[in-house]
Amino acid sequence: MDELLAGRRVLVIGGSSGIGEATARRAARAGAGVTIAARGASRLEAALARLPAGVTAECMDVEDEAGTAAFFQRQPPWDHVVLAGSATRVGSVRDLPLEDAYAAMQNKFWGAYHVGRNALVAAGGSLTFVSGVYSQRPVVQAVLQGAINAAVESLARGLALELAPRQVRVNTVSPSTTATPLWDRLGPQGREAKFDAMAARLPVARVADPDDIAQAILMVATNRFMTGATVLVDGGDALV
Repeated sequence: MDELLAGRRVLVIGGSSGIGEATARRAARAGAGVTIAARGASRLEAALARLPAGVTAECMDVEDEAGTAAFFQRQPPWDHVVLAGSATRVGSVRDLPLEDAYAAMQNKFWGAYHVGRNALVAAGGSLTFVSGVYSQRPVVQAVLQGAINAAVESLARGLALELAPRQVRVNTVSPSTTATPLWDRLGPQGREAKFDAMAARLPVARVADPDDIAQAILMVATNRFMTGATVLVDGGDALV
């Protein structure tokens, strides 16, 4: 994989933490020229301090279609674009406030749509989205997230056909619970309890590390025979 990334231009949207940061780190260590993008300048600055030297950062809000278009128009084409970050509130359909539901759709689905619509990717390159296992195994407290993930996966399959004449591949990686800062909101004890419960249920007996997912993202990005695929990296979550 490293030889396929060396010297390539890689954009990781949502690269300021978690799966996106791990993807940026792996790509940079493989010799790619990496740029991370996110909304928050302070989070980007903090991520740059943790990432290898040479990684750069740009502010970008994928919810803003005009801003997303302008971002790509002022950059040369990328070899690989990864959309790794999203922010959504969870809850059952009857309990989740509609404004939170609309915001979740705007962030994760329409964010992916804006990127798919505007990303400039060089011939032979790739666009990779991150969805989630709830598209395969819905749960009561995250029904909308499952629907959004399924929509993102379907969007990627359609884009794989639409962008094929440009020699651009489009894929999706679908993780299960991953040990990212997202879970810090539960507090130390709540986070540990969440991970312990997941580890007891999953066939692999642990939750994912962000690097587990990053490895899969860069695999589909660099595999020149993969397009329109959704790759489950879920520790067997969809099976149990």
